[in-house]
Amino acid sequence: MSADDGSGAVVRDEVRLRAAVEAEAGPLTELAMRSKAHWGYDETFMAACRPELTMTGSEITAHRTVLAEQPGTGRVLGFGTLEGEPPQGAVGMLFVEPDAIGLGVGRLLFGHLLATARRLGFDRLTIDADPNAEPFYAAMGAVTVGRVPSGTIPGRTLPLMAVDVIASDG
Repeated sequence: MSADDGSGAVVRDEVRLRAAVEAEAGPLTELAMRSKAHWGYDETFMAACRPELTMTGSEITAHRTVLAEQPGTGRVLGFGTLEGEPPQGAVGMLFVEPDAIGLGVGRLLFGHLLATARRLGFDRLTIDADPNAEPFYAAMGAVTVGRVPSGTIPGRTLPLMAVDVIASDG
């Protein structure tokens, strides 16, 4: 069940989606770090990932950043970014607080990114997926189409996934 609360935000069950604001870049960076660390990566790997996972204020708007929060508490449960320009773009980031993984927050965010992409005229989105997130994206309708070099670790590759925006439900 979802409803428009008049502010342009979507409220669904106990999660509210809204556009992130520039001042939230620091907290969203830390959320991304906690979410990535959930998969058991060591401190050295996580330190190497920090530059790639760092959000800046200007990226918040440029990357169409949406966040999921608990109404009433304002606790941020996750966020996602839609990057690029139609007809092809990318899910640049999609991270969920570790204690909210598996509760539908990622599905809600991904569905919102797909709906936004449809509305803006995108045909296809790609995802440079963490190997641990590949099953999630596959469940969302994305298909692994290749491998791409990691932006952080030389020699490491990541699954390159794609989703047809028009055909997918998210």
